[in-house]
Amino acid sequence: MFCPKCATQNIDGASFCRGCGANISLVPQALTGQMAQAPVEEVEEPGGRRRRRRRERGEVTLDQSFKNIFMGFAFLIIALVLSRTIGYAWWFWMLLPAFSLMGTGLAQYIRLKDKDRRASLAPPQVNPAFQPPPRHPDELRPPVASVTEGTTRHLGVEAPTRHFDASEHK
Repeated sequence: MFCPKCATQNIDGASFCRGCGANISLVPQALTGQMAQAPVEEVEEPGGRRRRRRRERGEVTLDQSFKNIFMGFAFLIIALVLSRTIGYAWWFWMLLPAFSLMGTGLAQYIRLKDKDRRASLAPPQVNPAFQPPPRHPDELRPPVASVTEGTTRHLGVEAPTRHFDASEHK
């Protein structure tokens, strides 16, 4: 298996390139065309059958976040009206969906703003029209030095040592 970053040949099943240290654990999946599978959950249906269902999450929009916040406020207003008119303790349970919806909407809004902030800080995309200069097929590239070889090169060299004698300290 070759590293897509530096073209160093690595052993099959390696997680990191021995030349540049890049993560190559997903290269075999990319070469075979297999994608990582989404989590699958089993659902019990009323007839006793089990079926498998993929858990899907749609893209969160600003409209959904505001809808959840306003629905939370609507439940809060209903709970307050019920507390003043009826006075029984069951109106208190209306606060659960109120705060749940407001919290979900606020979390979605914060997530969207954080996503926008990250998108504005992201480096500019590389021009897709850019093509590296063509190379001749017979041209050989020099081998890339291994990360392991570069970090362990100093182990073979003996460090200079200094010996102290008792006669030197008098």
